[in-house]
Amino acid sequence: MPLPSPLARLPLPHSLAPLLCAALLGGCAAVAPTGSSSSPPLPAEAVRALAPDGTLRASINLGNPVLASRDAATGALKGVSVDLARELARQLGMPLELKAVDAAGKSVEVVRAGAADVGFFAIDPVRGEGVSFTAAYVVIEGAYLVRADSPLTANAQVDRPGTTVVVGKGSAYDLFLTREIKQATLVRAPTSPQVVDEFLSRKLDVAAGVRQQLEADAQRVPGVRVLPGRFMVIEQAMGVPASRPPLARTTLHAFVERMKASGFVAAALKRHGIEGAAVADLAPQH
Repeated sequence: MPLPSPLARLPLPHSLAPLLCAALLGGCAAVAPTGSSSSPPLPAEAVRALAPDGTLRASINLGNPVLASRDAATGALKGVSVDLARELARQLGMPLELKAVDAAGKSVEVVRAGAADVGFFAIDPVRGEGVSFTAAYVVIEGAYLVRADSPLTANAQVDRPGTTVVVGKGSAYDLFLTREIKQATLVRAPTSPQVVDEFLSRKLDVAAGVRQQLEADAQRVPGVRVLPGRFMVIEQAMGVPASRPPLARTTLHAFVERMKASGFVAAALKRHGIEGAAVADLAPQH
């Protein structure tokens, strides 16, 4: 039995509900998705709200290798967030322009400034100033890496006087640890992929980041280890500029829920060989 469309169960302003419900019934002018009839056509008003220039511009953060990277052979962008951007453009029936950046903070700024229509971010209240988020589509673990001879054996031991922790500037871990760390000293690397190299070159005590990135670095660099467990769970979501009409966020939120419910996100994680990340639960019904 097919799953009901998430659009039918999202809380909508009264002015928007008839429009989106009519789209599900095929009762209003719509832009049909390209190359497939499996998704309901989206109302033209929703398409314009989400991508008013007729091209979907998506900001892709290469600083999070769990979700996006460049193909080593071709240089082409790939990953779960790239797949989602392509599928959204297909459903909108318009071309896609990918805007690659090397750090989460830069991706936020691109979307906040309106230079991209959508982006892929870890949900954080600081980023909510200028970006409207969907519910999460993937959850990822944040972890710590230390030297093999470090006396630290547990995450709870990190926040102590004299301990230095390096984190990618503007990353979800930076924002989280800025709020949570009370005694240790935070040091910021330019981007998340540079964290371990900064940790080594400056002889710092702890590196913080995505577990998969740190585990890959531990294979690359001798004499380091990842602490067991996690210090946070990162909820990865999509977002639109907060300056856009509410219909833009509502449409994007419904898209994310469809992609989770249909198995698209799970298939993308499997296709790209991502371990340690999980599909987020469907947003609660209201």
